[in-house]
Amino acid sequence: MTVFRQGGVFFFSFFSFFSELYLLFLTEDNVMLSLLRPLLVISCWCLLLPSCQSRISRYNNGFHYQDISNGNGNGEIYFNGIRLHVESPQHSVSATRGSSVTLPCHYHYEPEIDKPRKTRIKWSWVPANTVAALPSPDVLARETEVMVAMGNRQRSYGNFRGRVRLRRSVPGDLSLVINELQLNDTGRYRCEVIDGLEDESVVVELELRGVVFPYHSQKGRYHFNFFGAQQACQDQDATLATFEQLFSAWEEGLDWCNAGWLADGTVQYPITVPREGCGGIELAPGLRSYGQRHRFLHTYDAFCFSASIKGSVYFLKHPTKLNFTEAAQACVSDGGQIARVGQLYAAWRLLGFDRCDAGWLADGSVRYPITKPRANCGPMEPGVRSFGFPPLSLKSGVYCYRQIDRNNTGKTI
Repeated sequence: MTVFRQGGVFFFSFFSFFSELYLLFLTEDNVMLSLLRPLLVISCWCLLLPSCQSRISRYNNGFHYQDISNGNGNGEIYFNGIRLHVESPQHSVSATRGSSVTLPCHYHYEPEIDKPRKTRIKWSWVPANTVAALPSPDVLARETEVMVAMGNRQRSYGNFRGRVRLRRSVPGDLSLVINELQLNDTGRYRCEVIDGLEDESVVVELELRGVVFPYHSQKGRYHFNFFGAQQACQDQDATLATFEQLFSAWEEGLDWCNAGWLADGTVQYPITVPREGCGGIELAPGLRSYGQRHRFLHTYDAFCFSASIKGSVYFLKHPTKLNFTEAAQACVSDGGQIARVGQLYAAWRLLGFDRCDAGWLADGSVRYPITKPRANCGPMEPGVRSFGFPPLSLKSGVYCYRQIDRNNTGKTI
């Protein structure tokens, strides 16, 4: 069978095609031969008539598919012209809570084109607590739209509404700018460009710089089901930690022999020094995992994650020690509020807050932060020391939190 081109269209030689069929069936069946003769004559006349040639139209969707033939026999389509590329120079970005961050994404055509094309841009997001090791159809189905744009028109969705925009600093720049980063903004973001039949995308991971801390109920060890753990972290200005966050904390030295919930519904705990009662001395250091547990029935502690804060944590100077109720009121009288556990941990880890004075926190616990270990300030290693949940009548100091007014930089409210 031969192929020739006329007017930008590929034609198949019907003469050669039917000649091959004719020879094929010549020795097989005289009946088939008699059936093929009229078909061969009609095909020859159709090829010679201009009206028939005009009905053989080429496929062109206005993008880069041009002069399409029947393919190469392997289910592939021949095409030539330009090709769309979507890329990111940085596949993982970290930022601090409350700040602005840019997730880089650029697209271009190869070879370059002279005129701009109409493209549809979509940014979508998979939260960190649902991100799997390998993207699966189920994970992709959980992608949430962040923003779509076409030309100069754009629309943002859900909790991202009013907080996101496209940077567009140069042609082809589709980088996503997110303002006022929140704890729950972490996860996998997909930058997708759609042009005709072309659909290309790239993924950028967003992480928040922060601190992981173990947390248990006032009732004692192992009293949270999954949803209770979620709420407990939220009450302390934090979220349930992800596996990646707990793993990073373990790499930095976190050692804790109580199992706690993570954001993906698994229960794990970090061990840097193997010992009996914590998985045994024969197991190597690492994260001990109970795997997925029943989110309603099973109870454990929680591993919370807190990022930087838009405010300041401070130890209130007061002439006398205070019980819990008096401590909370003293912070309000000072123009703030009693600090939460996540805020104290963030100030300790991210701001270097160091104070060798025990003080009340909002959950009824008494703690103090140490970045420079010294005598009479607990163990000789940095950390947030805890006295647990003493009687609320206990006299102690208090840690307060004062938020910075976003409309007046440097001032507090």
